[in-house]
Amino acid sequence: MDLENRYGNRDVQQKLLEILIYFKAFCDEHQLRFTLAGGTLLGAVRNRGFIPWDDDVDVFMLREDYEKLELLWDLYADTSRYSCVRSNEKVNIHHAATEIKDNNTTFINRHSINDDIHHGLMIDVIPLDDVPENGLLRMMQSMYALVFCCFNFQRLPEHKGKLTYRMTKIALRMVQSPKTRYLIWKCSEQRMMKIGKKSSGEVASLVEGMKILKERFPREWFEQPVYLMFEGMEMPAPQQYKRWLEVSYGDYMTPVPDEDRVPRHNIVFLDMNHSYKDYKGIYYCVKE
Repeated sequence: MDLENRYGNRDVQQKLLEILIYFKAFCDEHQLRFTLAGGTLLGAVRNRGFIPWDDDVDVFMLREDYEKLELLWDLYADTSRYSCVRSNEKVNIHHAATEIKDNNTTFINRHSINDDIHHGLMIDVIPLDDVPENGLLRMMQSMYALVFCCFNFQRLPEHKGKLTYRMTKIALRMVQSPKTRYLIWKCSEQRMMKIGKKSSGEVASLVEGMKILKERFPREWFEQPVYLMFEGMEMPAPQQYKRWLEVSYGDYMTPVPDEDRVPRHNIVFLDMNHSYKDYKGIYYCVKE
């Protein structure tokens, strides 16, 4: 939440839109394909912009472009304004996606309050992986994906169901060394990707949890996107975006009940005009 009540959700959305516009320009320049995803795509279809209570932006990126993104970003992006952040051996952001973060904002999630990481406002870049045609290989790929998610996130998952929560809790208790966790998730990620090389022509989002990894879609939907208006800007969407929304949300044109119209993140502190670095020791990495 905003402890000093200085910012509303629309302030957050305006900053997210700035990041998204810059990200799109960068991807267009370097021929990286992406599409809107999740609630961002739903908002484009239903609201021609943000869902009013939404506080994030999600995009999909095919794995081959996803793997190029971080390298190209560090070489060519305006890194004084925006950073491309992905968990690695040294830093864990508790998120399986790559994040494009605004360096000059503060958006502190409760799950990362003790971590000395980049706490700027971000958009999430979610990889889409090829899935194999063989059923047994698909099962093996899903198992590697679940292990990857568990040890990459390194936190108890919210909104993923009781079973996922309990399994993750047990696994993290059994393996507590950060180095060992890294080796497990990195190996699982590599095997998950290798299995996908026996492609069926379909892709899936394998890093978002047990339910979503079962949803498979033709690769061409993301190779050849269509364009939708989002906050007055044309943004790429999956070619058959209505079918994607039906699989993901069911009756997607009906808004959720009033009690569910809340921001997604559990935020400790917001500042849309000052860097998170100003708040180290105040709102994060606070010594007991």
